[in-house]
Amino acid sequence: MTSTPLQDIVQEAQRIIEEAEKQGITLRLFGGMAIRFRCPSATHRGLQRKYADIDVMGLSKQSKEIKKLFIDLGYTPRQIFNAMQGNRRLIFNDIEQGRRVDIFLDVFEMCHRFDFRNRLSLDKPTIPLVDLLATKLQVVEITDREYRDIIALIHDHEITDKDSPEGINGAYLAKMCGDDWGIYKTFTITLGNILSSLEDFDLSPSDRELVKKRIGDLQSRMENAPKSMGWKMRAKIGEKKQWYELPERDKEVVDSRIYGTTTETK
Repeated sequence: MTSTPLQDIVQEAQRIIEEAEKQGITLRLFGGMAIRFRCPSATHRGLQRKYADIDVMGLSKQSKEIKKLFIDLGYTPRQIFNAMQGNRRLIFNDIEQGRRVDIFLDVFEMCHRFDFRNRLSLDKPTIPLVDLLATKLQVVEITDREYRDIIALIHDHEITDKDSPEGINGAYLAKMCGDDWGIYKTFTITLGNILSSLEDFDLSPSDRELVKKRIGDLQSRMENAPKSMGWKMRAKIGEKKQWYELPERDKEVVDSRIYGTTTETK
């Protein structure tokens, strides 16, 4: 029997993940809602923000099951988009609440590309913390909401040398940057911008210093990571050639019969 999406977006995200788990479907939250689930600081005045949509990662081999799940949960598929992009991405609209669920399959691809097929089993209900951070750091045209999410994530979790339930795997992030100059470049710019903007957020001096310290740790790891031959060759070209993509944007919630473009995650 088809159910109805809940009005409270946090409760609705929980409902989606729990129902997927019951059915053996691998779905992991990412984006702002994942930050809300994993970071107590995201609910504090200095870093609070609104959440428009729900973003999840899944596996393409379960695409059929995922489509049925969201129809059963009361969502309307974006027909044209799903028909054209369904092997890598699906969008389902909650018309009543004016929201949508954006589902990436196997690979997250916006300004940069990340393959999550071997990462989704490492944590739940979200993607691993380091991957959650990477999907935020990769945003080139960064907004206030990304700043708030990144600061909350770094403030609430220590930098570690391996994947752990409450640690950001700095070694893995450093390897990502050592393998790909473009990722290194964007991450470096984003972290630098956050450091320059910390005074704009309502944080205590001790909280601000903690974030600075952890960002410094990440920056040091990124700089000192062994660089691949591809990284070194691309570094010679530098900013003469664009090293990122800019995703197209569309409406927050759209009529699935009309629109078929892509959007940035929330």
